[in-house]
Amino acid sequence: MNINEFSKKLEIDVPRETWGRFCLYVDILKKWQMKINLISPKTIPDIWERHILDSAQLFKYIESKNSKITDLGSGAGFPALVLAIMGTDNITMIEADRKKCAFLREIIRKTNTKAKIINSRIENYSLQDADIVTARALSSLDSLLKYSYPILKKGGFCLFQKGKNFQKEVKEAKKNWNFQLEAVNSITDADARILKISNIVKT
Repeated sequence: MNINEFSKKLEIDVPRETWGRFCLYVDILKKWQMKINLISPKTIPDIWERHILDSAQLFKYIESKNSKITDLGSGAGFPALVLAIMGTDNITMIEADRKKCAFLREIIRKTNTKAKIINSRIENYSLQDADIVTARALSSLDSLLKYSYPILKKGGFCLFQKGKNFQKEVKEAKKNWNFQLEAVNSITDADARILKISNIVKT
């Protein structure tokens, strides 16, 4: 994938500096992948579509670059570091694995990106200061709402990327939660959805 294809799919003009930082990100990830498992090995040949573009599509839902974003179980940095590289400069990543935290710090340093890393289990983090909570390939929707509820500000919302079973997850989550849901088609997978969830109330 090149910068023109990437920009066309996102329907925004991606600056060349941003593209260069993405390229550096991908190069470093591939090197680290040989030492620790950051992403599924089968997705490496399609890393731009499956990980970078898939994460970048959330950018249009973030109206202010100063919005406080808390990313749960950040792993290899998707979507948090992609969004940070694109210009959202108030991101906190919560990751329990020390080696993955070391990788995230390396990307932040090498790409000159602004983001904060907290090496902690999600359930041990309870600072209620997030305007937006993000998570990708982490847990069931019910669990994600359980993690998000204590840290989301009033009026905030969640952005979760889910696959073809999203409707089943929504049904299960509604047994324990009331919430407003907007499900938007993913640009990288016809069966996947971006779930924008707000007004979360525990039942």
